Amino acid sequence: MGRAAYKPAGVLMGLAAGTVAGVIFRQVWKMTAGDGEAPSATDEDRGWAEILAAAALQGAIFAVVRAAVDRGGAVGVRRLTGHWPD
Repeated sequence: MGRAAYKPAGVLMGLAAGTVAGVIFRQVWKMTAGDGEAPSATDEDRGWAEILAAAALQGAIFAVVRAAVDRGGAVGVRRLTGHWPD
């Protein structure tokens, strides 16, 4: 599987990773903050600390899920083709 063939699969895996990360973030936010909704950056009723904490948590979760999906996809390609995708 060449790089050109892997790219579309990578895009689809990235979209799936984003969806999964969003679900995980919402659940983690509910458990940690006790609030159903994470604050938006423009939410007037929320303080800086809460908004920045939510953004940092969301970014960390998205990065970890994306890295896990990318790595899993590369390992899968290597198992199927014998070659690591570029």
